[in-house]
Amino acid sequence: MAAQSQFAQALLDPAQPVPEGVIDPEGRPAGKRFDVYRNNVVVSLLDAMETAFPVIQKLIGAENFRNLAGLYVREHPPASPLLMFYGEDFPAFLQGFTPLSHVPYLADVARLELMRRSAYHAADTTPVAADALAQVAPDKLMDLRLTLAPSLRILTSAYPVVAIWNYNMLPDAPKPPATSQTTLITRPELDLEMQEISPDMAAFLGSLQAGNTLGEALANATTNDTAFDLTAGIVLMLQHGLIIDILS
Repeated sequence: MAAQSQFAQALLDPAQPVPEGVIDPEGRPAGKRFDVYRNNVVVSLLDAMETAFPVIQKLIGAENFRNLAGLYVREHPPASPLLMFYGEDFPAFLQGFTPLSHVPYLADVARLELMRRSAYHAADTTPVAADALAQVAPDKLMDLRLTLAPSLRILTSAYPVVAIWNYNMLPDAPKPPATSQTTLITRPELDLEMQEISPDMAAFLGSLQAGNTLGEALANATTNDTAFDLTAGIVLMLQHGLIIDILS
């Protein structure tokens, strides 16, 4: 019988020969059946890549994307039976793909698309009441630890990834500026929301997400910007339903 590794390699690469020992129920070589099965598997993975990375496909063209995805599929077999999560290594693959080095923002756009997908499939949660923090004594506020929604995602990029995504996916979106952007992805209800935030806001939210107190998160946010507005940070979290628990 074919070894599992040999079978997997042949399954994802049509240039590979049919593994030895692949037979039909009558014990005859099953090369044609294997080819059909191989084609179905590869097509399913390519379709999953197109669904997961629509902006990358638009940026490099449908045919180029299909060819690129084919190379990726051969090198990265799925680690999960759930095709909705396939493609986790694609940003790193893009970053190391020399023929596309002249389009350096592709990897971060792919990261953004992965984050959108993972945020969409994150666990459902219920945010705290809008006045929950107002019930806390002022001298206790900085000692609080806030549990944030599992759908929260933050991406800091040297490229205008939010604008690139919008320009390719939303009608009448403006042309992306030549600037860096930090992206906040949330899912307060059933729909994803995405917006640009400042680096200090990203530091604040990331610190809370890591389990730090409100006071520690504020200190992290003011490391590079002493004018960080704590009230604005709290309002943003409440508006997007990001606080799901308050621990004193």
